[in-house]
Amino acid sequence: MSKSLIIALAVVAVILLLLGGLVEAVKFLLYIGLVVLVIAVVLWILGRVRSKA
Repeated sequence: MSKSLIIALAVVAVILLLLGGLVEAVKFLLYIGLVVLVIAVVLWILGRVRSKA
């Protein structure tokens, strides 16, 4: 995975989390943001593990 893709996923996750927190009518964005953030963290960890091997 490229670093820029992981960074982009993290940025999208933060934006979705902020939107989800500010706009109560679109609460599902909060959960989508959390899922995307978890995916970004997992990809980041996998990238670090693979780069060390």
